[in-house]
Amino acid sequence: MKKIGVLLLVIIGLTLIGCSGSDTYRGNWKGMTPNGEKVEIVFEAKKLTLSDDSKKSVTHNYSQNSVNIVNSIETYGIKLDDGRGYQINFPIANDESIGLIKDENNNVLYSISRKEYINPKDIYKLK
Repeated sequence: MKKIGVLLLVIIGLTLIGCSGSDTYRGNWKGMTPNGEKVEIVFEAKKLTLSDDSKKSVTHNYSQNSVNIVNSIETYGIKLDDGRGYQINFPIANDESIGLIKDENNNVLYSISRKEYINPKDIYKLK
């Protein structure tokens, strides 16, 4: 009975930790839309902020709802407070400094990089 209680506490703890954003994508990013529009994206533990060139910003609360790692390619699912779902995908194996943010239909919304603005179509040229 004691083991069941400990197991239950571990499961609850992992569930609570899983709701906040992964350290992999937390922090500041330079984002670019497929049309070439530049944005600054900041992921905090449970908050996402997007700022455009005019410094207008939009903030959403979010929770992480999935993690998928296949052949060292990582994809994290998040759900915004308004119900929209997104995928944060790192398509280059073992490289978490460049990625893509996609909608629920797998459409690319932004390319993201820690260092520079990268056009989404150029991401796969970096492999």
